[in-house]
Amino acid sequence: MGTSVQVTPLSGAYGEGPLCYLLAVDGFRFLLDCGWTDLCDPSHLQPLAKYARYTLTSASTICAPPTSCSDSLGVAPTIDAVLLSHADIMHLGALPYAMKHLGLSAPVYATEPVFRLGILTLYDYYLSRWQVSDFDLFTLDDVDAAFQNVVRLKYSQNHILNDKGEGIVIAPHVAGHDLGGTVWKITKDGEDVVYAVDFNHRKERNVTLIINKDELEKLGDAPKVVLASMASLEVGFSHDIFVDMANEAKNLVLFTEKGQLSNYKVFPLQFGTLARMLQVDPPPKAVKVTMSKRIPLVGDELKAYEEEQERIKKEEALKASLNKEEEMKASLGSNAKASDPMIIDASTSRKPSNAGSHFGGNVDILIDGFVPPSNSVAPMFPFFENTSEWDDFGEVINPEDYMMKQEEMDNTLMPGAGDGMDSKLDEGSARLLLDSTPSKVISNEMTVQVKCSLAYMDFEGRSDGRSVKSVIAHVAPLKLVLVHGSAEATEHLKMHCSKNSDLHVYAPQIEETIDVTSDLCAYKVQLSEKLMSNVRSKKLGEHEIAWVDAEVGKADDKLTLLPPSSTPAAHKSVLVGDLKLADFKQFLANKGLQVEFAGGALRCGEYITLRKIGDANQKGGTGSQQIVIEGPLCEDYYKIRELLYSQFYLL
Repeated sequence: MGTSVQVTPLSGAYGEGPLCYLLAVDGFRFLLDCGWTDLCDPSHLQPLAKYARYTLTSASTICAPPTSCSDSLGVAPTIDAVLLSHADIMHLGALPYAMKHLGLSAPVYATEPVFRLGILTLYDYYLSRWQVSDFDLFTLDDVDAAFQNVVRLKYSQNHILNDKGEGIVIAPHVAGHDLGGTVWKITKDGEDVVYAVDFNHRKERNVTLIINKDELEKLGDAPKVVLASMASLEVGFSHDIFVDMANEAKNLVLFTEKGQLSNYKVFPLQFGTLARMLQVDPPPKAVKVTMSKRIPLVGDELKAYEEEQERIKKEEALKASLNKEEEMKASLGSNAKASDPMIIDASTSRKPSNAGSHFGGNVDILIDGFVPPSNSVAPMFPFFENTSEWDDFGEVINPEDYMMKQEEMDNTLMPGAGDGMDSKLDEGSARLLLDSTPSKVISNEMTVQVKCSLAYMDFEGRSDGRSVKSVIAHVAPLKLVLVHGSAEATEHLKMHCSKNSDLHVYAPQIEETIDVTSDLCAYKVQLSEKLMSNVRSKKLGEHEIAWVDAEVGKADDKLTLLPPSSTPAAHKSVLVGDLKLADFKQFLANKGLQVEFAGGALRCGEYITLRKIGDANQKGGTGSQQIVIEGPLCEDYYKIRELLYSQFYLL
């Protein structure tokens, strides 16, 4: 049987919701993206937070449902690895929340641009939310913690998983759409699972412009183009700019992507975000918006806040001291029982002395043993033992003793703010982070007259329907799972693929698990030492290849390749490699030959022509291919043939 593969959409199926999918490969569970919407509604993450209905323990075993909730695990804690494809909220917005509240603790894999831009995206989102609300779903520390252990990979870099994922190889490939966008390829036992969402087959150029609101206001009434974050217009820079500019008829609001729905499970009548509401035809003449801002506490509110904080600190200190005292008593009590020292009561053996009264009256005195009980004192000179806690690495320290004071943090961080593109945060963001003044959020609802022009142009950088159909026909996968698209688009593409190919096409609903295990059979065999001693390997990229003639046998109930019992017949030479004519053209040009493409063939000099011919019976060019050299047997023919052979590995 082939590699066991199951797919479960947790979000982003038959709708325009954020992307989040569960992929199980021979029991190893991948979380493909962990997206959220700009609304940050925890109810949207319910499928990720739900208790798992089953646990895959092997490729062929499914355990029975747990008998009680205490025995069950949520989906998030059972994840073994997280793969991030793009650096926006729709693909990674819920990552810090899932790690803080849902128990997600798996390693995360991403490209370097997705790692860096993902942090900045979540920083920007948190600051935008925090300025206008008491946002407490996650903090900047949670963002740092979520990205702290991200494994960063380069494009086409094969990364081999260990332990539970032994035998699985993951590799990121270029997806387009945005910087660092990734198509993930997951390989096990020669079978590939490709996760390709929001890709663009065309070559792109990316231009990033960063500007804050303070710099924008300095430009005055001069004509300007503003690129604002938060395409939903719900919060942040884009929300404020829209309110300022909507009343002017000379202004234009250009949407480069569709706004998000408030409830992506219910389509199509519920418009959630402000951007989505403005993109209807005809657009509304007026919209209600909520303007919020954060102001410092003053007067009685400030006094009440400080009293509450002081009360909380005292309660925490008291609770910590009580816990520490209980831990010490428990530790000393357990040691006393273990050593069983001989103890006599001083009140029954002698009269209390001044020294005894000095220590608080009648006490128990240790007569024999090595560890005193919790209610005893040393029988000789009073000795106060160091009660510091220790672990395997030494004395346990108090982190608060090494924390920087607020003034030191201000002096350290503020000089770097506003220094230009090299700074991590601009001056306004740094001021928000460093300002510890107690504050509150005030809001008021207002009606904005939409007099400005509204336009939508598709600059999302994604392949359109025609391109997707062409890519699918070229790749020719054995099985196809359709995700992340409207119900109409999903059904249309499913019907198209079913009619025009022999593909097994699936379009699962949210939380619907489908089994896409292939019908191929894969076997693992051992190579005997006697056989390997006669094998000559050749380096091919990161691998070594060799031609092996062997017989299949059994050893310790395992399939083993043994040396052949008789001399095998000589095999034909095999050329291993994948030659692209465009690359070979450049190679020949560097050798001083005159080459050009003509009619799909490569003309070399005056007489020699190279053609690449594929197997017509194989779809998508996946079969064997031939390179035909046409021309007279001349000096150029043999020279070009020799150069052609040098591009392959000969076995």
